[in-house]
Amino acid sequence: MTDFAEIWSYLASGPLVWLTLTLVAYVAGDTLSQASGRAPLANPVLIAVILLALVLWGSGTPYPVYFEGAQFVHFLLGPATVSLAIPLWQQGHRLRRALLPVLAGLAAGSLVAVVSALGIARALGVDSETLAALAPKSTTAPVAIGIAQSLGGSPTLAAVLVLLTGITGAVIATPLLNALGVKDWRARGLAVGTAAHGIGTARALQVHPRAGAYAGIGMGLNAILTAFLAPFIFRAFG
Repeated sequence: MTDFAEIWSYLASGPLVWLTLTLVAYVAGDTLSQASGRAPLANPVLIAVILLALVLWGSGTPYPVYFEGAQFVHFLLGPATVSLAIPLWQQGHRLRRALLPVLAGLAAGSLVAVVSALGIARALGVDSETLAALAPKSTTAPVAIGIAQSLGGSPTLAAVLVLLTGITGAVIATPLLNALGVKDWRARGLAVGTAAHGIGTARALQVHPRAGAYAGIGMGLNAILTAFLAPFIFRAFG
């Protein structure tokens, strides 16, 4: 046991071990998701988070130590977000034909996401700093962190709330939209991308390519719209 502890201590001191474990955890999560037939609850990100949390807890590793090794994945968030412009460009001709419904749905989704979150949280007595981190929860992490910081919120809490929102949206989107009878892949994708950003978009791509394209559109445009709306709505609840 002592030998194992010494070996682990040596490995944990190297940053590559945490990057490797992060990638292994996601591959394991994706493998389980495929084995389940892409069941909503078998979300690869959710599984990877649970696996990594168990490793960190079991090894007694502080999060800053883990992040030092896995921050390359964090760095890739920016390029990954920008790359979502590709499906936007590919679906540009379809988007132009459905521009009015897309903009209406986007405006409604973005407004409801911010107002409902802040309204419920304020009614429960949540403080202003937490409200600031909660306001951009439905946007992608790099945008949400920037918005939260500008409003005086915690960027770390904002990132956690974004992750929870994305996982929840990815898990419940398919059964909820099925129950509501929404069959148009464009509407389904736009709804998921607007509400659950990148994690929801990844789920939409697994379900149908057109849903994934419109989810990317919803995610990108919602980030822009939320950046404008969130400060005004936050001040109204502040």
